Amino acid sequence: MMIVAIYGVMIYNRLVDIKHSVSQAWSNIDILLKQRHDELPKLVETCKQYMGFEQETLKQVIAARSQVATAREAGNMSALGSAENMLRMGLGSLFAVAEDYPELTASDKFQHLQARITGLENSIADRREYYNEAVRINNVRIEQFPDIIVAQWFKFMPRDLLEFSDVEKQDVSIAKLFG
Repeated sequence: MMIVAIYGVMIYNRLVDIKHSVSQAWSNIDILLKQRHDELPKLVETCKQYMGFEQETLKQVIAARSQVATAREAGNMSALGSAENMLRMGLGSLFAVAEDYPELTASDKFQHLQARITGLENSIADRREYYNEAVRINNVRIEQFPDIIVAQWFKFMPRDLLEFSDVEKQDVSIAKLFG
């Protein structure tokens, strides 16, 4: 009986470790999303100075930024995936339109912000992969025997993957955006 209890404690401790790995992975994404959220108004304001009549592109980025923030704060993974796609497309449009403004693209501030946001996008993609792996491990472990017994007893729950539809994973077509 003592061996079963010790084994049960070991399973419980491993499930707790996995649960906290998922939370840490989400926290890493959340930090990057907040950083990008803080950088986007600076980029939009810089662009406004040069792109007075391109307001629709700027509005798309602002609206998508708002949707990402709302989904992030709610922890809604499916809404976050959709909002992330909108933001990615908006940024693609913004950077494509910026090419028509040599003064803007020559601006040190714009170049710095573009590089910063691009770096954050890459970091978010890396962290999203890490998060999904942590979620996968969590979800598999709470379904495997004998872990399922401990998981159900202590109400360990499955977590949602941060997924994107096939359409959302495709590269943004600049020709379609302006064609």
